[in-house]
Amino acid sequence: MRRFYFIGVTLFICTLAFAGVTQAADSEAERIAATHAEDEPVATPVATAAPAQRVDGREAIYTKQDGEEIKGWLSWPAGKPMTGLPGVIVIHEWWGLNDNIRQTSERLAAEGYVTLAVDLYQGEIAETPKAAMKLMQGLNADADVGRENLAAAYEYLHEGMGLAKVGVVGWCLGGRWSLQAALRLPDDIAASVIYYGGVTDDKVQLDTLQMPILGHFAAKDPIVPPDTVIAFRAALDDLGKDANIYIYPNTKHAFSNPSGLAYNKEAADLAWERTVGFLGENLQ
Repeated sequence: MRRFYFIGVTLFICTLAFAGVTQAADSEAERIAATHAEDEPVATPVATAAPAQRVDGREAIYTKQDGEEIKGWLSWPAGKPMTGLPGVIVIHEWWGLNDNIRQTSERLAAEGYVTLAVDLYQGEIAETPKAAMKLMQGLNADADVGRENLAAAYEYLHEGMGLAKVGVVGWCLGGRWSLQAALRLPDDIAASVIYYGGVTDDKVQLDTLQMPILGHFAAKDPIVPPDTVIAFRAALDDLGKDANIYIYPNTKHAFSNPSGLAYNKEAADLAWERTVGFLGENLQ
């Protein structure tokens, strides 16, 4: 069933900085920097809350790029064999693979998944919006490296660990790259979750997608105009794709980030509930 949920009056959605269009991507990075000007990438009590069940976690080398080992954070329910579980690729925000993302990945693992929180910045982590913008622009400038990073994460979980189904979820920068992962592996990714990430209405690209899509967007996101997501939804609908898009009232960009000033507990909890339900329907 395909549904589009229009909630609220003013809709401002994250823009597409799509493959190779570095000028648009850099402009997006600058707008995100302005939005996060007062934020800090530090774990909060919300992020560090105990998961639903005990989980184990460790660093995992899942690929090499430019001769360097790329380490992600692998998590799974404690005491359960990983080979019998579905997998989820977890993509960080523009800060990089920090404690917030590791702990969020573990929270998702507690729902019955093997999660791999990837590192698109090859070991670098931003502590300030200015540094995060620089890292994001570097990734945008060589988008093929990012896509191959995610393809390697899929291979690590699917081929290396024998996980039958693998989904992907990401926030902000990670939301855009969740869609990029789906476009890179349209026949392989089993489900894609996009949290206020950039999207496209290019039907040639979107037509390749075979997985269901779940999108969470903010009603008061100043980064992009509303027609971006509306066009994305319309293109998916025209193509007959399975996609549910939610726009949350009275929320700003990054409303699910517990370390940011825009955090909205009510919307974040609802989005999480929908994400867990969506992944359960499509991966388990």
